[in-house]
Amino acid sequence: MHPRLLIPLFSLIPLAFGISSPDETPEGFRSLFDGKTLKGWTVPEGDNGHWKVLGGVIDYDAQSEAQGEKHLWSAEEFGDFELRIDWRIKETTGFYPVPYVLPDGSYVRDEAGKKITHPMPNADSGIYLRGEGKYQLNIWCWPIGSGEVYGIRNNEDQPPEIRAGVTPNRKADRPIGEWNTFQITMKGDRLTVVLNDHLIIEDALLPEIPERGRLALQHHGGKKADGTWSPASSLVQFRNIFIRELK
Repeated sequence: MHPRLLIPLFSLIPLAFGISSPDETPEGFRSLFDGKTLKGWTVPEGDNGHWKVLGGVIDYDAQSEAQGEKHLWSAEEFGDFELRIDWRIKETTGFYPVPYVLPDGSYVRDEAGKKITHPMPNADSGIYLRGEGKYQLNIWCWPIGSGEVYGIRNNEDQPPEIRAGVTPNRKADRPIGEWNTFQITMKGDRLTVVLNDHLIIEDALLPEIPERGRLALQHHGGKKADGTWSPASSLVQFRNIFIRELK
């Protein structure tokens, strides 16, 4: 090989192996992920290496072997905070019967009251706030977009205005395989979410959310007994996780 070709070739190596250089920590924030290890996170017991650091990002293949809960939890608890986190869906895992959700958080139904669904390519993960799955920001492929609080929006016992408040006002997700950025602000029982520079949830009420709790990166789905994928599996990656605690 000609010596002059060595530099361009070596410059492509990071791209070929998907190495991701972490961004600089924003002023006033601190990092919850060092880009090299899972220090600061609690790997589920018996996971057997399915939550891992790969190429500078937290990588998950939806196949944790833990017998109990399979989510990746932060070691610390947080109260009021601003969280910035990049995420991407690596690939979809099959067709899922996705319902249509209206801006008020309700479902589109047929004349018999049954939800109208359409099979769509899907994957599914999310971010738990203050220690509970009920207060999860969804990451998925639904037309409603990522960032909704499914446990509140899907609860028909909640008042309409609360369900509408946790429903994204637009789909701001980038295409599958591309990186997205959440900016999540929790103040008391109020939530604001910006996705890819679009304000999608503003000052939404999360009823009865605890004052403090851990964050979690969600496991969902996985392989079924026949070896095929559940059509809502968390083939996801995360990077650039920064938090600023609010007084």
